[in-house]
Amino acid sequence: MSEKKRIYLQPWPIRIWHWINASGIIILIVSGAQIRFPESLSLFNSYKSAIEVHNTAGIIVSISFSFWFFYYKMVKNTLDKLYIPDEEDIKHGLVRQLLYYCFWYFLGRPSPYHATPDHKFNPMQKSAYLAVMFVLMPLVGLTGILLLNVTPLRVLILMWGGIKFIVALHFLLACSLLAFLCTHVYLATLGDYIKPMLIGWEDVEEHEEVGGTEVAIPGYRPVRHYPEYERALLEQRHS
Repeated sequence: MSEKKRIYLQPWPIRIWHWINASGIIILIVSGAQIRFPESLSLFNSYKSAIEVHNTAGIIVSISFSFWFFYYKMVKNTLDKLYIPDEEDIKHGLVRQLLYYCFWYFLGRPSPYHATPDHKFNPMQKSAYLAVMFVLMPLVGLTGILLLNVTPLRVLILMWGGIKFIVALHFLLACSLLAFLCTHVYLATLGDYIKPMLIGWEDVEEHEEVGGTEVAIPGYRPVRHYPEYERALLEQRHS
C-alpha cells in the first residue's frame, strides 16, 4: 500500500523561466521556418517581419538562458548535481529509464525514478538536458549572434567557414532543438510532469514500511534516492 504526499518540486522562478523559454523557442522555430522557406510559408505579414520577430525572440531566449544559468549556478548552487549524470546514472539509471519509457510504462509498471527537489531529473532527463542546455542551446545562440551581426563579426564568420556554413549549422541545430522539443512534450505526457511546472507541487507515492524496511517495487533496482538504497550505502560505509 502507498499514500500520496506533496513535494514542492519547481520553484516559481524556474516555472516562469520555463514558460518564457518554451514560448520563445516555439516563436523562434515558427519564424525561422518562414525565413528558411519563404516561398512555402507566410505565417507573418512579411519576410522582414519574420526576421524581426525571430531576432527579438532570440534575444529573449538568450536572456532567459542567462537567468537559468545564474539561478541554478549562483543562487541555488545545484547546477552540477541536477544536470550532470553521476556513476550510478550511467551504470544503471540510463538503461532502466529507457526500458521504462519503451516497455514498462505500456505494461502499467511505475517509474523507477522518484523525483525530489534536490534530484528532479531521471538519468535520461539529465543526459538530454546536459546536451541541450550546455551544447545545443549555446551553439544555437552563438550562430544566431553571428547571423545577427554579419558585418561587425565578419572576421569570426570567415573563421567559422563562411556565412553559408553558419546558416546551415544554425538550421541543423534548430532542427535538433525541434526534435528535442517534440520528444520532451511526448515524454512529459508519460508522467505527472506538466502539473509541477504549472503550480510547483507534485503528488508522489510514499510506500509503507514493513518491518522497518520500505517496500521496494518488485523487479526494480532501487535508485540512489530511494531510502532503502541510502540505508544500504550507509551500512556499507560502516561495515
